[in-house]
Amino acid sequence: MVGFSKVTNYIFDSLRGNDPSTHQRPPSEMADFLSDAIPGLKINQQEEPGFEVITRIDLGDRPVVQRREPVSLEEWTKNIDSEGRILNVDNMKQMIFRGGLSHALRKQAWKFLLGYFPWDSTKEERTQLQKQKTDEYFRMKLQWKSVSEEQEKRNSRLRDYRSLIEKDVNRTDRTNKFYEGQDNPGLILLHDILMTYCMYDFDLGYVQGMSDLLSPLLYVMENEVDAFWCFASYMDQMHQNFEEQMQGMKTQLIQLSTLLRLLDSGFCSYLESQDSGYLYFCFRWLLIRFKREFSFLDILRLWEVMWTELPCKNFHLLVCCAILESEKQQIMEKHYGFNEILKHINELSMKIDVEDTLCKAEAISLQMVKCKELPQAVCEILGLQDSEVTTPDSDTGEDENCGLAHPTSAFQSNTLPTLTASGARDDSPTQISVFSDVSRLTPA
Repeated sequence: MVGFSKVTNYIFDSLRGNDPSTHQRPPSEMADFLSDAIPGLKINQQEEPGFEVITRIDLGDRPVVQRREPVSLEEWTKNIDSEGRILNVDNMKQMIFRGGLSHALRKQAWKFLLGYFPWDSTKEERTQLQKQKTDEYFRMKLQWKSVSEEQEKRNSRLRDYRSLIEKDVNRTDRTNKFYEGQDNPGLILLHDILMTYCMYDFDLGYVQGMSDLLSPLLYVMENEVDAFWCFASYMDQMHQNFEEQMQGMKTQLIQLSTLLRLLDSGFCSYLESQDSGYLYFCFRWLLIRFKREFSFLDILRLWEVMWTELPCKNFHLLVCCAILESEKQQIMEKHYGFNEILKHINELSMKIDVEDTLCKAEAISLQMVKCKELPQAVCEILGLQDSEVTTPDSDTGEDENCGLAHPTSAFQSNTLPTLTASGARDDSPTQISVFSDVSRLTPA
């Protein structure tokens, strides 16, 4: 992530020639650059058999979407029975998706959204679970707390984790009152939770960027133990983003490219003509779920909406599409090149309207769900499944549709589609080339 934060200056200095309009970097050179930027990324530039050619399809009209007011404490309380169970869970998730949560409710509701508390648990069961999890947390915390200086001298891994955590904590959300100033207790808790997570997940330990995911959780929970277990649950979703081979990041960039080409093949062709077809400028968006793109309070809203896992799988990729669609006109009309696109996307930070973006992303999802001819690759990305549906005005009953499946985690599928980048503009009816697996993106 640090490397990507410096990518613009790096490219300014070393990759562009004197006259950008006369230079087109060969694909092999771009592949080398991305391999350096994303460790373990290996892109095969050779043509391979096995492509499925899909004729461009009409997605139909995009519906108008409106959002509601945040779910209030009163609305939440009305949906709790006498033993403390949450009633009408699906309806509650829909309400949260459409409006988010009032801040007073987040401390309760986030524990359910992140899976720390089961939705069907009673108040007594949750009390017992918290006692058990509190004991478990402090046992793990004691493990690193009890390591002496002499022991740590012989444990390079723990030393490295501690050093990295201390550096990251000291620069995480320091403008937020919860974390500002020297010797802030919030910073101490951030440090302790991240060190304890290293004991919880020895294999992953700590990777830069994880402090960005923890910070809003601790801010809302205001409790070390609850924040830790919510963070552990969130990391279950985000784990692949931080693994050494970064397979999760590679997969998401491929999936995003597939979706964007379906929505706007002309824009994709333009990006490819500017060496930007790999969408690597979205890397930070995906790595830490837009944490540095929206204001702190807007991130609370965005994350709680995405945690509902509605209206489809990988909704965060549609959020990316919505942002890019909003910037398309400026990028294309001003003929932005490689450097300008990177600079423009980086400068969007803290300037994106979260409610407008969520409306657009939901509208895109509804547009796709209604489409009867979605490519199989797109159905898989969004968790839609092929099913034969007879429309009200159909006589044959042979129309095919993609129906919405039950929402599942965005990070569980191992069979994932990829997309080729032709790099050429074509005003004739577009054909989309989709490869059936991810063998073209493999760890080096």
